[in-house]
Amino acid sequence: MNGAESLVHTLLNGDVNVCFANPGTSEMHFVSALDRVEGVRCILGLFEGVVTGAADGYYRMAGKPAATLLHLGPGLGNGLANLHNAKKARSGIVNIVGEHASYHIQHDAPLTADIEGVARPMSDWVKTSHSSTAVAADGALAVEAARKAPGQIATLILPADTAWGEAEGPANVNAAAPRERVPDAAIADGVRALTSGQPAAILLGGAALRGNALDHAARIAAKTGCTLISEYNNARMERGAGRAVVKQLPFVVDNALAMMKDFRQLVLVGAKSPVSFFAYPGKPSVLVPDGCQVIKVAGVEADLEGALEAMADALGARNTQPRVNAPTYDTALPTGKVTLDGLGALFNALIPEHAVIIDEAVTSGRLFTGATLGARPHDWLNIMGGSIGWGLAAAVGAAIAAPDRKVIAFEGDGSAMYTQQALWTMARENLDVTVVIFANRAYKILLGELTNVGAAAAGHNATAMLTLDNPALDWVSLAKGFGVAAGRATTLDELAVQFKRGLATPGPYLVELVM
Repeated sequence: MNGAESLVHTLLNGDVNVCFANPGTSEMHFVSALDRVEGVRCILGLFEGVVTGAADGYYRMAGKPAATLLHLGPGLGNGLANLHNAKKARSGIVNIVGEHASYHIQHDAPLTADIEGVARPMSDWVKTSHSSTAVAADGALAVEAARKAPGQIATLILPADTAWGEAEGPANVNAAAPRERVPDAAIADGVRALTSGQPAAILLGGAALRGNALDHAARIAAKTGCTLISEYNNARMERGAGRAVVKQLPFVVDNALAMMKDFRQLVLVGAKSPVSFFAYPGKPSVLVPDGCQVIKVAGVEADLEGALEAMADALGARNTQPRVNAPTYDTALPTGKVTLDGLGALFNALIPEHAVIIDEAVTSGRLFTGATLGARPHDWLNIMGGSIGWGLAAAVGAAIAAPDRKVIAFEGDGSAMYTQQALWTMARENLDVTVVIFANRAYKILLGELTNVGAAAAGHNATAMLTLDNPALDWVSLAKGFGVAAGRATTLDELAVQFKRGLATPGPYLVELVM
């Protein structure tokens, strides 16, 4: 058994059985080991940003890490933007990064790089294996680091000679430690805030936005009259009819301040104290109003379900009827010209039960997501780090993790161009993904941000940098070139036809909505 084979066996011991890959020469012994050791599903991405984004989407739906296989420092560098998003989402990923043979590094070959230096900003754990006999133990540590709640980025660097050298065998992987219990004093602080008689809200994040944790929160809201709010971006949130009424904190600073202005008690459960996405002249960075007390009950890494259950028990809310969204999806479909209100109503009616929504619609999406709270129950995944080019890649990973669920990717045209290669992987793996491209043919959000930050109106250079209409992107042709069936819509009527066609297609389908 060589080092690479010992690593594959160790990954399997840690229940890491999916590998998103874009390998090169230095990784060939690991590639060969994946042939000889059965049990790992290997999925090729044609760009490393697809690989790392897919691993993020996979973790969010599977709840366990996948591996990535990346080629040296430049390959890792190509994947960093979506590792940034994954780190912000607290997703667990095991990066396997090839390195030159240890004796070759001194010669400064063209691809020689400081791989640890490249890895550290977007990793929680970094290690280089220094011998073939150490690879298995290092791999076990990487898996354990990736599984540390709520999830971490672990990067293991594998010099080629440690992959081909003799190894003693695989290593065992220790079971993941349970999430830390929230202290009674913190629970009591949260309960005291919610029973103070002052207007109160609970800001939820992480695992508090799904499962039993969210159900406890809905009962607490019904019992105390507090408002439930989610952060603007969320790794995974259960939404729709029959699920907790949760307001999403707006992106726009003025709107967020308006939502928060009356609260005097803000309880944090799995969320950070809210701040604006960017700084704007004359506007605050912190979105907590003056006179509002912030009470941190639990960080995102803690046992959030246990914390909310303890709060519900202390409040006598365990048997309270939860405050949930009423169904609003059984309505006639809107017709005519495309409007944001019309989009919200259309998707509210057509989102299928148990769908997984990947949201990188940016300008369009943030204005119609609130309209889908009464849709059939679904999961909603946001881009967490703000580095665009995440959505199509994350849809690949989510579809691999949840093959029995329809994945819908709401995607801006500018963002989609960063990782359009993900369409090829969708076609190759026949993934059940319906992509809707909101083709406003501009970096529309940035045209608005010119005004928001107090810059001058767009002139010739600014317009050239922020528009995508010369030439216009043809997403139907692009999709078909990657092997994905596609259609175009210019009205709500046409969108309904195309979206239904995508939902009925068992493999990938792309809808270009020209706005």
